[in-house]
Amino acid sequence: MEIKPMIESIVRELVQAMQAEQAKKPKVLYLFCDSTAHEAFTDHFILLKNSGICYDLLFLDGETSSWLGLHKIECGGPGKIIAADEYAPAPLELPLEYDGIVIPEIDVDNAARAAQGLKGTVKAEILFSALVLNKFVLIGDDIPGLKRADRRTLKTLTLPKPYVKLFERYKRELAALGAEFAPQKLLAEAVVRKCGAAQRQQAQDAPAKGTSSPEAAGTQTVVATGHTATAGSAAFEGKLLTAEWVKRQTDSAPDVRKLILGKGTIVSPLAADLLREKDVTVQYADKG
Repeated sequence: MEIKPMIESIVRELVQAMQAEQAKKPKVLYLFCDSTAHEAFTDHFILLKNSGICYDLLFLDGETSSWLGLHKIECGGPGKIIAADEYAPAPLELPLEYDGIVIPEIDVDNAARAAQGLKGTVKAEILFSALVLNKFVLIGDDIPGLKRADRRTLKTLTLPKPYVKLFERYKRELAALGAEFAPQKLLAEAVVRKCGAAQRQQAQDAPAKGTSSPEAAGTQTVVATGHTATAGSAAFEGKLLTAEWVKRQTDSAPDVRKLILGKGTIVSPLAADLLREKDVTVQYADKG
């Protein structure tokens, strides 16, 4: 009967460890015009990897559809939602999973939509969502404002002067909404800088080690009820002792050197390893 909860504990802790490892690393989404546009950014991805930053690549398959890995993503039309892939998120949901969005190249059409809060294309919806969620948005600055596909079709590389002025105005409006512009070659450096600043801010906002929060204190009181814990000791009355509980307890009370367990309590392998690492001895209540 005790084997099943132990297996569940091991699996749960492995999953939590994997999630925690991923959660530690910032993650950004690069949005490209097509499946070949990313080839010029190989050095960017090397820098991001060396800096401990995860990244995903999204390739546009058109104005209203794109590919993220094997999932096809499509934006919603007026009064309807297109479900091309039941496992794929909508463009509006994508920024929820990332710390920031990187758009190496934007065109005058999508810049206009995003600057005016309009949707209807993948880029515009992702931009709208990211800015509303206060995620950082980095856009290439040295860009022509003309789509790659349009350049190939029209056999031209630049917009006429009236459109250039219009494009610059939309860029200023996007900047006013919170987007940032940087030269394409320096986008990776800008990502590293933004993620580093966010991590430093989180470290400053985190509570000092050794101070217990009301939530932690409340949990400790409920769990420890029933056994008398003297100075330098703690009590646990649950059925399964996990490494997460041990870490929370030892972080909030570093002077704990003895843990009193209730009768029949199962200690998970990771919890046992952590107890040894923290030099905490275990004593069962029914053994005095």
